[in-house]
Amino acid sequence: MAFLRRSNAVVLCAALAMGAALSGCVSPAGPVEAVRFVSPDRAGELGRGAIRVVAGEGMDSNALEYRSYAAAVERELERIGYQVLPVGARDAADIQTATVRVERSVLSPIGNDRGPVTVGVGGGTGGFGSGVGVGIGINLGGRPKGEVVTEMFANIRAGDGAILWEGRASVEAREGSPMAETQLNAAKLAQGLFTGFPGESGATISVP
Repeated sequence: MAFLRRSNAVVLCAALAMGAALSGCVSPAGPVEAVRFVSPDRAGELGRGAIRVVAGEGMDSNALEYRSYAAAVERELERIGYQVLPVGARDAADIQTATVRVERSVLSPIGNDRGPVTVGVGGGTGGFGSGVGVGIGINLGGRPKGEVVTEMFANIRAGDGAILWEGRASVEAREGSPMAETQLNAAKLAQGLFTGFPGESGATISVP
C-alpha cells in the first residue's frame, strides 16, 4: 500500500510538472489595443453592401501570411453585415474597399529598443494611415527573447474613393510564443479592430 501511495504521488507530481511546463509555453498575449476614426458625415454607409478586401502598399497579396490576416478581416466584415466579394470580382461604383496592412516589430528586453522585422506581410515603418510598408530585416541571433508587436492597419473607402473609416489594432506577445504566430494573432487583431464597429471616433479601446 505504501508503494502504491508513493507511485500515485510520483504520477501526480509529474502531471503537475507537465501542466506547469505547458502553461509556461503558452505565453498569454496582452490585450488588443485599437483606435478607429469614422467619417462624421458618411458613417451611415458603413456595415452594409458589398466590399472587397485588398492588400495595402508593401503587402504581397499572394503571401500566406497576408492571406491569413485578410481572411480574418473578411470574417469580421461579414459578421458586421457586409457582403465580402471574392478576389477578382468585377468593379462597380457602389462597392466599398477595405485595405489591409500589417507590420511586426520586436521590443528588445534590453534597452527597450524597437526594430522592424520582415515577416512576409510588409513589416516595416510608417505612421498610422501612411500606407508605407517597407520591410527591413534585423539580426535577432543571440538576443534574449523580447516582445513581438503586431499591428494591423485598415481603412474602408467608398466607391468614389472617399475614406469612410480607418483603424489600427496592435497586440504584444512573447517572442516565440504561440500568440506571436500569424494564425492566432490574425484573428485576435481583426476581432479587436472591428469590435463595436464602427466605434467611437478617436477613442482607444482595449479588447481582452
